[in-house]
Amino acid sequence: GDILDNYLRTDGVWILVRNKQFYKTNNEKECAEKCEAERNFTCRAFLFTREKLQCLTLPENAKMTVTFSSTDTDLYEKRIYLMQCKRGIGTDYRGTEAKTQRGLPCQKWAEKIPHKPNYTPEKHPNAGLEENYCRNPDADERGPWCYTTDPAVRFDYCAIPECEDQCMQCNGEDYHGEVSRTESGLECQRWDVQEPHMHGFIRKHYPEKDLKMNYCRNPDGELRPWCFTTNPKKRWEYCNIPRCTTPPSVSGPDSQCLSGKGEDYRGRIAITESGNACQHWNTQLPHKHGWIPDRYPCKGLQENYCRNPDGEKKPWCYTTNSSIRWEYCTIPPCDSTEQGIAGMNNVPVRAPLTEECYRGKGQSYRGTTSVTASGKKCQAWSSMFPHRHIKTPDRFPDADLRDNYCRNPDGDSSPWCFTTDPNTIWEYCNLKRCDDDTQE
Repeated sequence: GDILDNYLRTDGVWILVRNKQFYKTNNEKECAEKCEAERNFTCRAFLFTREKLQCLTLPENAKMTVTFSSTDTDLYEKRIYLMQCKRGIGTDYRGTEAKTQRGLPCQKWAEKIPHKPNYTPEKHPNAGLEENYCRNPDADERGPWCYTTDPAVRFDYCAIPECEDQCMQCNGEDYHGEVSRTESGLECQRWDVQEPHMHGFIRKHYPEKDLKMNYCRNPDGELRPWCFTTNPKKRWEYCNIPRCTTPPSVSGPDSQCLSGKGEDYRGRIAITESGNACQHWNTQLPHKHGWIPDRYPCKGLQENYCRNPDGEKKPWCYTTNSSIRWEYCTIPPCDSTEQGIAGMNNVPVRAPLTEECYRGKGQSYRGTTSVTASGKKCQAWSSMFPHRHIKTPDRFPDADLRDNYCRNPDGDSSPWCFTTDPNTIWEYCNLKRCDDDTQE
């Protein structure tokens, strides 16, 4: 791969170090090669000035010293020295942990007191035996260790956490790693900029999605982590994140009742709220769809049970009625009695469809319909993806612009919403006007 894949790039940053080497180079890749070949010290990072084409190799990174803003300079830090976790048995661990699992301070590898070491920087120049940092120069199966400063304890192992974020569980919704290139090698665009691609994934709108730097993420339930690219001709692309070999930890029992939006519901109700039977998730008839169980291993897409794989307001399913693509299901709430829950777990439930209608122009409508007249899903009002707009909750505080519910904030003829279809900006909603004789 590209030599720059081993570095984390930060634009417009200078770090203060006394010990550095200057080189004249033509580009960042040549500067990286200088860093790899540096013999005056362990090169942890380099600075590249675009105007002077100057390369500065550094023994420190931003975790170890002070940073300043510098418009003409890019900082490249070796990823291996930023990781505070170990992969496998940790032979490539280069973090700065310097005490053992029992809390004993480590002895410096170059010193001979209180213990005369078998492993020294001179004998093992490629093992990263710097200072008194925990290392694994002998490929010990139990991971990184160090000689201790306690005369009674020659050596001890260090408590270095596993790098769980180097792989992904499920579809990578919880991936927090630092891969920042796509599967074809394109560099990712930073989430906090709008060039070359404008988008709505603003960090303040998605605070729980960890949209840091230009790291690959999966904020919208895609198949796997992705990013917008720095190539103007390629809007976005998936990233090549390996799947974890260990199964995800189970935080609690699968819910048999409705809690929140029901994303953890794993009950056996398989009929919609209007009485339509659910289509099996692993079939494409009568409706073709992308929610294939093998692609989404952690969404519980078993049989034809109602589920909520995409963060809808409650569980739903595709129906076996060819004229009705999908509908919500009626799931008993978790605050029901145990007998009620037990009685509804295995029995298909049919409940009357709640009548949703609006009066006048619908400016007072506060229902929860989130589908347009043509069946398109509504875009959340606080989101700018796929459509940028100014109809935001903070600009229209009295319009109740919650979630992606149909509303009429601007006095249009009836409730409407922006759609999640990139080709359709907005549509009126699938709502009827209340009859004049219907009571308030």
